[in-house]
Amino acid sequence: MTDTVLWQPPADVRETSRIGHFLSWLERERGQRFAGYPELWQWSVTDLPGFWQSIWDYFKVISYGQPTAVLDDASMPGARWFPGATVNYAEHVLRMPGVADEEAVVRAYSQTRQPIELTARQLRDQVRRVRAGLKARGVGKGDRVAAYAPNIPETYVLMLATASLGAVFSSCAPEFGARSVIDRWSQIEPKVLVAVDGYRYGDKPVSRAAELTQIIAAIPSIEHVITIGYLDPSSGDWAALAQPSSDGPSSGGPLEFEPVPFDHPLYVLYSSGTTGLPKPIVHGHGGILLEHLKILALHHDLGPGDRFFWFTTTGWMMWNFLVSAPAVGASIVLFDGNPGYPDLATLWDLIDEAGITYFGTSAPFLMACRKAGLTPRKQLKGLGSTGAPLPPEGFEWVYQAVGADVQLQSLSGGTDVCTGFVGSSPLHEVTAGAIACRCLGARVEAYDPTGTPVIDQLGELVITAPMPSMPVGFWNDPDGKRYREAYFDVFPGVWRHGDWITIDAQGRCVITGRSDATLNRGGVRLGTAEFYSVVESLPEIADSVVVHLEQDTNPNGELLLFVVLAEGVELDDTLRTRIRGELRTALSPRHIPDEIYQVRSVPRTLSAKKLEVPVKRILTGTPVESAAAKGALANPESLVAFEELARERRT
Repeated sequence: MTDTVLWQPPADVRETSRIGHFLSWLERERGQRFAGYPELWQWSVTDLPGFWQSIWDYFKVISYGQPTAVLDDASMPGARWFPGATVNYAEHVLRMPGVADEEAVVRAYSQTRQPIELTARQLRDQVRRVRAGLKARGVGKGDRVAAYAPNIPETYVLMLATASLGAVFSSCAPEFGARSVIDRWSQIEPKVLVAVDGYRYGDKPVSRAAELTQIIAAIPSIEHVITIGYLDPSSGDWAALAQPSSDGPSSGGPLEFEPVPFDHPLYVLYSSGTTGLPKPIVHGHGGILLEHLKILALHHDLGPGDRFFWFTTTGWMMWNFLVSAPAVGASIVLFDGNPGYPDLATLWDLIDEAGITYFGTSAPFLMACRKAGLTPRKQLKGLGSTGAPLPPEGFEWVYQAVGADVQLQSLSGGTDVCTGFVGSSPLHEVTAGAIACRCLGARVEAYDPTGTPVIDQLGELVITAPMPSMPVGFWNDPDGKRYREAYFDVFPGVWRHGDWITIDAQGRCVITGRSDATLNRGGVRLGTAEFYSVVESLPEIADSVVVHLEQDTNPNGELLLFVVLAEGVELDDTLRTRIRGELRTALSPRHIPDEIYQVRSVPRTLSAKKLEVPVKRILTGTPVESAAAKGALANPESLVAFEELARERRT
């Protein structure tokens, strides 16, 4: 962990930031004074009822039934938050504090159609109309509504309308193949399906007609299908769903919100499903509401006047994260299309076009821009990075090429909690390569193999106290068996997330990759993140994946590196020697691969995460169809090369 400071909070940060205002409120209203973030974090994870009640009160959460407690049982799994409370997530998003009725709250940009703006009044009206349309089709509390649709206003309106009824929302991005969608939605049995006819990715039109036919045929629970004429505006019947009713100006009646219990299902998100069926992760109204109010306002410093953007599809939890921002008074910017078309400047140009103040993206995107030599030079309040660890050179590129005044916030969390549990805040300086802090209310620790917390040592990332946004459970898992096995099978009563993390004495964090993809050389655990940082910094290397294979006769095992080469480059002995030399110099002799192979592409999930474990399974003899669910991959054809190599190694 480096001590290279790239950005420092302004002297008046406690007067100008939302977390500073929260600290003042705690002192004024509760008589609680905290010297700084470390003390505030410590209180937030030791006095869980006190902290989460303060979030409830500070953000003026609307509840119809009043809670009998904040947390009646802190055990995991099984913690129950705010029993007796009845709330509605959509009501809080559409409250949009500090936003005038005629102010644009949604700005949507697309490579398929012209930009769209919705004011606060228009957003509420569209939700009201679609709510009435769903209700007319028999949708009520607990029914499931599914969207096979991209990051466009219709998807957002549908989610809020569904939530307002107490129904349950689930989305799959339209780039998902039919098999992937069926694997997800056959588990939750939706009543209504809303789907686009297709989309444009860059300059390429993509029809979804065949996939939609397959999905409808495979899921008999679907009673109503509504199509959005997105690729062909003259088609579709979305307008009929939101059509004004015949009773005049009321057009379906007033916008109302069904009060539901705090833990009532809001939406179902899914694990990547790379092995076996994707886990249907159920998130509740209250837990998501409280968590997103906290992190969006206090950590990302979003509020009235901000325009929040995160590059995401509707198949990634960052979409759910993004679209909560109006609940803290920020407007949102949506983008659908190829972020590299016509070139990598596309999203950076959007900052000026849409007036973005907080720009969120992925670490691989930032590293790709660095490698391409971009210098976008933008005025931003915040820049968020997630999806993979951002190495120190990625931090340095942001401050050299984007701007010296922006606060770069690297964060990590997961679909499982629909948030980041390590990240930053306006109170934190930015140091190269480090995640600044553990988030408020998230008792994140590093465990050694015996389950002992460690500082300044690599350990398993665990969460040792409940968070409200932990899943309500998995869908159709009545005894909780799948849920317990997913997170609590290694350390009973403690959430094991599956990442390696190092936490230093200041609370800064470095995540070094998935613990199930660890490179264990002679008993020394090596994270994959630093490995990729070195290899992919070479101009000849476009992408890479590394796996470690255990061997009974060799305590060091076998380390295999697979590289995707830049156009026109060949993998010869000179390049192999250079790769090995860079790894030895930058990391250690233990990081030198035993073999280096060229492949056409690295297997990735639909949200672009590398898949080391399926590669390892294939190379150790697991059939491809058992090693990975191809429908969960963005590029299933990438597995063929590993299958062929496994066959060669056996002969």
